[in-house]
Amino acid sequence: MTLPEDFINLVGPVMGQRLFAGLRRGLDAEPVVSIRLNAVKRPAAGLRVDGASECVEWCKDGFYLETRPNFTFDPMMHAGMYYVQEASSMFLDHVLRRCLDSRPVRMLDLCAAPGGKSTVARAVLPQGSLLVSNEPLRPRAQVLAENMQKFGHPDVIVTNSYPQDFGRSGLCFDVMLADVPCSGEGMFRKDSEAVAAWSMQAVEKCSALQREIVAEAWPCLRPGGLLVYSTCTFNTKENEENVKFICEELGADVIDVGAEVSWGITGSLLSGFDVPVYRFIPGITKGEGLFMAVMRKHGQAGSSIAGDDEETSGNVRKAGKSLLRRNKNTVKPRFDNAKPNPARWLASPEEYEVTVCGDILTAVPRSWIDTYVIAEAGLKVMTAGVPLGKIKGKDVIPAQGLALSAAFSADAFCPADLDYYGAINYLRREAVILPPQMPRGYILVRYKGMPLGFVKNIGNRANNLYPAEWKIKSTHIPEGGCCVVEPK
Repeated sequence: MTLPEDFINLVGPVMGQRLFAGLRRGLDAEPVVSIRLNAVKRPAAGLRVDGASECVEWCKDGFYLETRPNFTFDPMMHAGMYYVQEASSMFLDHVLRRCLDSRPVRMLDLCAAPGGKSTVARAVLPQGSLLVSNEPLRPRAQVLAENMQKFGHPDVIVTNSYPQDFGRSGLCFDVMLADVPCSGEGMFRKDSEAVAAWSMQAVEKCSALQREIVAEAWPCLRPGGLLVYSTCTFNTKENEENVKFICEELGADVIDVGAEVSWGITGSLLSGFDVPVYRFIPGITKGEGLFMAVMRKHGQAGSSIAGDDEETSGNVRKAGKSLLRRNKNTVKPRFDNAKPNPARWLASPEEYEVTVCGDILTAVPRSWIDTYVIAEAGLKVMTAGVPLGKIKGKDVIPAQGLALSAAFSADAFCPADLDYYGAINYLRREAVILPPQMPRGYILVRYKGMPLGFVKNIGNRANNLYPAEWKIKSTHIPEGGCCVVEPK
């Protein structure tokens, strides 16, 4: 690979001869392929990974694959049973396991699209925790919303807002992940356009933007809270120098989360700034380029990170209850006898409040309904909790996110199991042929027992309800199909 001369002059001296030579070898090698299983939706018998070569050492659900399959044509990926993610990014699993105990927290993923690190976080966060997964750019936020619905955890809010919106929202978080936009050096091996687009001007621009993003959201991180700062670059301007800025100007201390020597992770490269940070270098570590640092905001955290007895948490609950009183028409809608009550489609409906926005019904866990109402008032909420459906006349059309949610009741709809080619047809939003004994109405279609979505059986045909924006657009099917994971 031909690297920009300015990149060589910027990164080469700080890495030193050994590390930079390893980076160059790594960039000339084929990228490794890895996936992470979705523990939230794992069947009781577990999943088998086809073509797995070894596990990712810092993430127990991560696996390297021997070759790269055509993931688009694996129904199990669309069912949310696994996420295609490069291994270095899975280090967040290790970070959160080292930093959190069993007490619930509220976490904000500030720049989350397409959702890889959000799904890592939500799989690791203690039971009862809430994740707000945000993306400022609308098209990317739509991709994020799709991926988080496929992941299926009900304790998630997906938003499309800017960092300053969170800073003035009144919400407080115990953990904040800032996987900030960067100059993309860590993607050189996978994306030739990243090499062509790189420049010193881009590095300087990104460095300033990264500081701005963290500073604008800083007020919503509670005292004693954790900031996980991450980029996919190698240079120190976007990494160590920004960590130093956050510590000195905003008020934080870098904390050590530990790493095994065998993992090949590189520490700080900034002279005079010897703190525990974690840099993944292709050719040195088995993954793409990544930098991560963990900081604790100055101030007293209280008896727990979540600290339900803390003044700030009490203020959030008080504000949420006040908004609930003023907006009670948006919560607990009444259903007459002609309409099905979609709360019955959940495994534990008593744990949720059903909210209505226009004709869209959503089930929000009661444990964080106050946070949801505040988010609705000050942020652009795309999805939250469990999407239930859309009111159409006297009917409620079940939502795609309902079928993929871990909170969905398996007995709520009559199921129809499809073979591989039937599943691909469904995911293309093409016609699906149901067995003749299927009842009329909404049918849950599955592949190998895993929900894919809904169709409406009207007798002579079944209307495919898979979202048009999610469908597989290619007409090609790889020979022999594709099935990366399957139930044991």
